[in-house]
Amino acid sequence: MPRFALKIEYHGAGFAGWQRQKDHPSVQGAIETALAKLQPGDHTIAAAGRTDAGVHGLAQVAHCDLVKDWAPFRLSEALNYHLKDQRVAIVDCAPVTDEFHARFSATERRYLFRLISRRAPLTHERGLAWHIKHPLDADAMQAGADHLLGRHDFTTFRSSICQADSPVKTLDELRVEEIEIPNGVEYRFHVRARSFLHNQVRSFVGTLERVGAGAWAPGDVRRALDARNRAACGPVCPPEGLYLAGVTYPDDPFSQT
Repeated sequence: MPRFALKIEYHGAGFAGWQRQKDHPSVQGAIETALAKLQPGDHTIAAAGRTDAGVHGLAQVAHCDLVKDWAPFRLSEALNYHLKDQRVAIVDCAPVTDEFHARFSATERRYLFRLISRRAPLTHERGLAWHIKHPLDADAMQAGADHLLGRHDFTTFRSSICQADSPVKTLDELRVEEIEIPNGVEYRFHVRARSFLHNQVRSFVGTLERVGAGAWAPGDVRRALDARNRAACGPVCPPEGLYLAGVTYPDDPFSQT
């Protein structure tokens, strides 16, 4: 059966997350329903990562197996036709070998978190960024973030319902970017690692926001990390500012498209 890699963009609002659920709309379910319009029957697609309710995708990657050997462009166009009423789009499609697996072949995942500081409520960016009213110190947040780089036991920054076998992960990048915008400031957190624990990025950002606000010192982040205790974590920030921004593979399936 021909296998295809799909690069997927989606707005997380209105979905109970990526993973298919029986009684709630999901991104996976929307795409599998669209696939069933092209090839009747049940479909199960595998993705590079499962995003939570309200989390967005800029470049999620999934793979699917079909009977027909579609031209990739025609497949993406057909899927987008059936997804037109959803906030989901196939932005690229490529044929891959049977050995390619969207999750297990990935060597790196990249996340972006957007936080906007301004007094007025968000309008155009509502639902697309975490809104706070107070200013933040980007340098202090970066100093706190630096304590998290490298290989650590991230129990403190792991959800109590996380199903990962081990809390030990290697964080390759956690970079804080400060951008002046009309009437406020946007802070972007660029996070990169091979894999992540459940709620790890949101736990990072919620903790670093406390550093930026002056409630924590940068060194408190290290003490929280060393505690290996979920109770030592700062607040977990809301999901609407989080985006799965990209996935890396040894051979990029989309490089020739």
